[in-house]
Amino acid sequence: MRVGVVFPQTESGDDPGFVRDFAQAAEGLGFAHLVYYDHVLGAVPEREPRLTGPYTHETIFHEPMVAFGYLAGVTSRIELVTGILILPQRQTALVAKQAAEVDLLSGGRLRLGVGTGWNYVEYDALGENFHNRGRRQEEQVALLRALWGAEVVDFEGKWHRVDRAGIRPLPKRQIPIWFGGYQEVVFRRAARLGDGFIFGGPQGMAMAARMREWVAEAGRDPAAFGIEGNVGLVAGPEKWSEHVAGWRDAGATHLSLRTMGSGLATPADHIAAMERWARETGALAG
Repeated sequence: MRVGVVFPQTESGDDPGFVRDFAQAAEGLGFAHLVYYDHVLGAVPEREPRLTGPYTHETIFHEPMVAFGYLAGVTSRIELVTGILILPQRQTALVAKQAAEVDLLSGGRLRLGVGTGWNYVEYDALGENFHNRGRRQEEQVALLRALWGAEVVDFEGKWHRVDRAGIRPLPKRQIPIWFGGYQEVVFRRAARLGDGFIFGGPQGMAMAARMREWVAEAGRDPAAFGIEGNVGLVAGPEKWSEHVAGWRDAGATHLSLRTMGSGLATPADHIAAMERWARETGALAG
C-alpha cells in the first residue's frame, strides 16, 4: 500500500514557501504521493439553492495545476495527485494540455483524480452546465485520453468537437485517471472508465470490495484497479494505526493522510504533525 499525504489547502495560508516546504518534507519522509483538493471559486453559502458543502468564499485553495508545475521543479520523486479536480466545470482540451505539461515537467508523476463537485456557483461563473456534469464527465474522459494518445484528433461527441487538432508536446504515456465521489452512480462510472477510485473518508473501507465487484461486472480486471483510502489526523494517536490497518485489510492500494481539520494553528504545525504520524504509525515502513 502506497502512503501519501493531502496538502492542507484550506489551512495553508498564502506563503508560497509553505507549498514548497510541505511537499519537500513529505518527499523527504518517504510519502509516495501528494494530494491536492480543488476549487476555483468559493461562494457565500446564504443563497437559494443554499450551498451546503464544507467550503465558502473564505476558504483558501491553491490551484492544483499551477502548484504542480511549481512542485515539479522543487521535488523529484513524489507523485502529484488531484484528489479531485472538478473536471466538468473546466474546458476539456485545456485540462488535457495542462495535465500533459505537468506530467512532462514532473517526469511522469501526475495522477489525475476527477470528480463532479457540488458548488453550482462555480459552474455558473465558469460558464459550464452544473446539471449535466456527470454525463458530460464521461465524454471528457474519452476526449482526454484521445488527446493524450495522438498528435491529431478528430473527435465528435454530444458536448465536444475537436476537428483534426491536437496538443503538443504529447505526454509520454496515458496519464492515469482516477475518480472520486460519494454516490453509486459515480462508483459505477469509475468502474467502467477509471484507473482507480479515491475515497474521501473511512466509509470507503466498506465500499472497497463492492467497488471491485463493479469493476468485474464492467468486464475489467479488478486487480488492475486502484483504491485510495483517506485517514484523518483528527482521529487521534489511539486510532491512527488502526485506521491504516483497516485500509490495508480492505485491499487499498493507496492511502493518504489528511491533517486539515485537526485544530493545527500554523502551516508549520501541519509538517510537524505529518512527521509525528509517520513516526508513530510506521506506515511508511511498508
